[in-house]
Amino acid sequence: MDKIYIRDLAVNTIIGTLPEERKKKQKLIFNIEISCDLSRAGKSDDLKDSIDYKKIYDNILELAEMSCFFLLEKLAMETAKICLADKKAVSVKVTIDKPGALSSARCPGVEIER
Repeated sequence: MDKIYIRDLAVNTIIGTLPEERKKKQKLIFNIEISCDLSRAGKSDDLKDSIDYKKIYDNILELAEMSCFFLLEKLAMETAKICLADKKAVSVKVTIDKPGALSSARCPGVEIER
């Protein structure tokens, strides 16, 4: 299966359950991997035969910057829905890291596959 991906997308958003997390935006790092068949786009050289990663990128930015979710799990699920809205997408893997959330670890995060 072919893949389209967006790596290391940094977004600042309100996320978390602690009172201090609800007051200040935090940096999150998204990695998105969309499984799809790219053979038609490879032959036609036409974006309509592929998944427009710029559109996915813009929609994820809008979701993350405007959201006030408590859990990374919810944000990951909504991100997956954006990716799967394109009928050419077969499946998606969404990873969201929350750097700085744990003092002795690089970052906690979530990964979902739909």
